[in-house]
Amino acid sequence: MLRHMQAVERIAATGSSNAGRGVVCGGYIMDVAAKIASDTAGVSLPLRDAAARSVTILGSTGSIGRSTIDLLQRHKDSFTVEALTAHSNIELLAEQARQTGAKMAVTADPKRYKDLKDALSGTNISAAAGAEAVEEAAAQSADFVMAGIVGAAGLGPTMAAVKRGAIVGLANKECLVCAGELMLREVEHAGATLLPVDSEHNAIFQVFDFEREASVARIILTASGGPFRSADMELMANATPEQAVAHPNWDMGAKISVDSATMMNKGLEMIEAFHLFPVSVAQIDVLVHPQSVIHSMVEYIDGSVLAQLGTPDMRTPIAYSLAWPERISTPSAKLDLAEMTTLTFEKPDLQRFPCLRLAQEALNEGAAAAIVLNAANEVAVRGFLDKNIGFMDIPRVVEACLERHETGPVTSIDAVKQIDAQTRMVADEKIAKL
Repeated sequence: MLRHMQAVERIAATGSSNAGRGVVCGGYIMDVAAKIASDTAGVSLPLRDAAARSVTILGSTGSIGRSTIDLLQRHKDSFTVEALTAHSNIELLAEQARQTGAKMAVTADPKRYKDLKDALSGTNISAAAGAEAVEEAAAQSADFVMAGIVGAAGLGPTMAAVKRGAIVGLANKECLVCAGELMLREVEHAGATLLPVDSEHNAIFQVFDFEREASVARIILTASGGPFRSADMELMANATPEQAVAHPNWDMGAKISVDSATMMNKGLEMIEAFHLFPVSVAQIDVLVHPQSVIHSMVEYIDGSVLAQLGTPDMRTPIAYSLAWPERISTPSAKLDLAEMTTLTFEKPDLQRFPCLRLAQEALNEGAAAAIVLNAANEVAVRGFLDKNIGFMDIPRVVEACLERHETGPVTSIDAVKQIDAQTRMVADEKIAKL
């Protein structure tokens, strides 16, 4: 608590060196201090208060959502559930809503409304359907919103939670990739709190000295290398979706698993890190670490390197975000360093993993390029999972879209949506030709 208060005093006295960008600006640390100092508590320190922290989960049936539900069930006295949303897995959504006692359950697919209503019959849980209903659920008065919807579809609901000043656990890379500056501007304006849930950004958040940001030399995102880290080009060219989603360390959804296999996930994380932390593009590095024990590192100007370590289980960073600034127990396996024979590191191979190179180029080009990168990748990954293109066609589709995009400022969410839609059409055309 003292650290947060000191950070606020310093920022108030000197101003942010990264105005309009970075989690230490405006609505982040400033909001923490306001909540800590306020007599209307019950939001920042719920685990010490009589009132439990209320939670909404956007994307409750995905891997992040399921892990979040698991933790909530293990700490029932500390949390209540306001709303759960999912795309079309009605059976699991209804089961989760009953299990957690949620007040509301929402499917993004309007055609499944009756199915959801029927599945919730006999309960007091309200049902809703459609994209607008998902955003309305995000705007409900939960203390904490877990933003776990995969892809650009998560942008609208996450922004709705931010606009009402919620604490948002951000597990959706694409929100900051597509609309980083716009979202952080809204975070500051609304006094919201943005907590990174991705294991890499959560790790950096835990060891980054926000009070002395000038002392940071660089941040180092670690990457497992995915299932094809040591594969030859022929194997990668003929890789099947089943091989691509078979991650050696993490249990994730299909899209994220393919992103890990292409290393696009690390490229997206570089863009996300640029928005989350007060560092320049030149201060963001990637290092392949196959064991996935060190989740990321911060190097300081005196040569010190601080790292956050743990077993590869997303329940650890989720728990850190759910309970922040406190900590809660998790069932994650504890790290036994004495049992580890080696921890290895290597530079990423940009020739074999061109998606990482493309992401770096998009980060240097600016906001419009990042939107194109993300949209083209989503379409290409879907094309690969549907077996319409090969694994190495994914970067070809992305690069073709980047070559055709127009540069320029992105000043609104409508502009984001327009670039996203145009890119998806171009990507579909490229896939049809392939």
